[in-house]
Amino acid sequence: MYNILICDDEADIRSALKIYLSSEDYNILEAENGKEALEIIEKENIHLLLMDIMMPVMDGIRALAKLREQGNNIPVILLTAKSQDTDKILGLNAGADDYITKPFNPVEVTARVKSQIRRYVRFGGSDNAAKAEKPGVLRNGGLELDDNSKTLTRDGEPINLTPTEMMILKFFMENLDKVFSPKELYRKVWGDDPLGAENTVTVHIRHLREKIEIDPANPDYLKVSWGHGYKMVSKKVPESIG
Repeated sequence: MYNILICDDEADIRSALKIYLSSEDYNILEAENGKEALEIIEKENIHLLLMDIMMPVMDGIRALAKLREQGNNIPVILLTAKSQDTDKILGLNAGADDYITKPFNPVEVTARVKSQIRRYVRFGGSDNAAKAEKPGVLRNGGLELDDNSKTLTRDGEPINLTPTEMMILKFFMENLDKVFSPKELYRKVWGDDPLGAENTVTVHIRHLREKIEIDPANPDYLKVSWGHGYKMVSKKVPESIG
């Protein structure tokens, strides 16, 4: 059974979300603000955090930023109002994996939660995988992604990725030199209908570049194909690690 933490200062919203998700056999924990959520995460094994942005004591953006600063990569889905477009971008920049707009649809909530937990427990990917030199390992240039240990190194140095970032990178490494639009990426990686997908994908691509590129402003790996989407350029694996 997976543990989901619902963090919202409104009891009615926590209650509604608990009803939706308890029916899927998830174990539900509750918090009223970001500070309380962080304290629960320190004590409990949480598999997903569903968190509102606007809350007293500590808002969702601050709590999320602290969580990521601590190196905790559990999936985080933010709850936002339709008018909070700026907050959605702030949340994605702080490390959110996805967001759900209020008023939310129960079917959408359960679908997105399931998608994030699947990704967290076991990173998926394309069936058209590039052949790795050993099972579960993908290499491109100085990048080595080990799907068995869920780790990434660049030129031998470890790089910490969130589950969503790992999923995106794995998909690109399995589909080198192929261009995918933001909507296609969202369908492939998130497994959901790509409504409002462009902002989400753009922010995650930027985060990936900041982690895997020497110069994120002039990327060697993740390139833009203007008007079409993104692709990962195939690179020769250095002989020293090949």
